[in-house]
Amino acid sequence: MKISVLNVGQGDAILIRTGKQTVLVDTSDTDERDLLVNELEKFSVTKIDKLILTHPHADHIGSAKVLIDPSSKELKANPYLEKISVAEIYDNGINSTSPLYKSYVKAADTKSIAHKALKAGDSLDLGNGVKFNVLYPLKENVDAINNGQKSDPNNESVVGKLTYKKFSMMFTGDAEKKVESELWADNDAKVLKCDVLKAGHHGSKTSSSENFVATVDPSYVLISCGPDEERRNTYGHPHKEALQNYIKHGLDAKHIFCTRWNGTITVTSDGENFSVEPEKSEDWLDKWIAQKK
Repeated sequence: MKISVLNVGQGDAILIRTGKQTVLVDTSDTDERDLLVNELEKFSVTKIDKLILTHPHADHIGSAKVLIDPSSKELKANPYLEKISVAEIYDNGINSTSPLYKSYVKAADTKSIAHKALKAGDSLDLGNGVKFNVLYPLKENVDAINNGQKSDPNNESVVGKLTYKKFSMMFTGDAEKKVESELWADNDAKVLKCDVLKAGHHGSKTSSSENFVATVDPSYVLISCGPDEERRNTYGHPHKEALQNYIKHGLDAKHIFCTRWNGTITVTSDGENFSVEPEKSEDWLDKWIAQKK
């Protein structure tokens, strides 16, 4: 099994290949569409068995519609899109006013593609013994938001734990400390414990709280974000506060990777052992933290 955190600029797109299924978690932003399509072509992706969209922010769902039902103009810009099909779509079940959300919902309907909601307690079978166990959002929260309760879309993110025999990885979307606190309070430590953590919210200080990092207890942390000069990473991700929490927990700096410096990061596991390989080896962390002081 291989999990690749794709180098798609300021956004998330994570490719899971189990040998039975190909799964894509998020699609990065509209501005990074070329990067996403290039990555999918590089990995020879044609059928996406499951497209999981964590929450309706542009840097997570920006290219969903074009993967599902590209227009002739979009095909002309990215001809490889013609080779890609999507079998099933999953999201958090929360209705959004986002035009990008509405566009992929309409595209799924046009193509008669199954569109399902994920909630805590659900489990997706990704084939070959790989499971994606959903930890968030809670059904009662989804119902309340759909009935008018105000919420931050980051804290509506689908959070899930992927398991493959002895291996596990935590997928967090943009979940912030509020959600991390709920997960920490509502679950036994063994439920949250994972070998690899995909850092929440692009390594922002809004996420990766000390309690959550300590409970997940990862050996590796993977961060997806773009360089400063890109229009959308005006936030300075990753933030030193999150990075310092990883280090405080005892993580080796060489076990913290970021697409910004390391390119696409691939985790390979046979269910017993695992390895993490970045496209580029760059010791960026200490220099980055020092620069932020």
